[in-house]
Parts: sequence; C-alpha cells; structure tokens
Amino acid sequence: VNPLFKDWLEAHYPLRAAHVMSRVRQIRDGRESDVEFGRRLKGQGVFAKLLHKRFEKTCRELGFNQQRVSLSTAHFKAVDQQMSLF
Repeated sequence: VNPLFKDWLEAHYPLRAAHVMSRVRQIRDGRESDVEFGRRLKGQGVFAKLLHKRFEKTCRELGFNQQRVSLSTAHFKAVDQQMSLF
C-alpha cells in the first residue's frame, strides 16, 4: 500500500508530498511504515501525541463518544422471501 499511497500523493498533491511523507516518518520512528502488529495502527512520538490530543478534543467538542447506546434488533422483521435465501 505504501508505494500506491506515495504515487497517489505525488499525482494529486505534488507540492505537499514531501511534507506529508516527512510527517509519516515522524510518527513511524523514521520509517514510512511499520509491519509489526499493534504498532502499525498507532503512531509514536510528539506529532502522533499531538494528533491524538486534537482528535480527543474535537470529539469532546462535538459530543462524540459521550454515551454508549445499546443496539437492539427489535425493529427488524424476518421476511419470508429473505429467509428462503438461506
């Protein structure tokens, strides 16, 4: 995926590509990607922490993740035609 992303970035945002890839390397400990499971989904370092704080602040301001809603299937009905598919 990394080469595809870099090609897309160069094609659509050539003036920003170097800056974006620099930021990617900053949150990946100097590498453009991290293949270790668990680490590849989380950035590291100062810039990654800054992004995390901004995201949490925006979620609070917009009221996201304030309460959990339990899901219910009470409003769904099985239709005979659907059931014949299985």
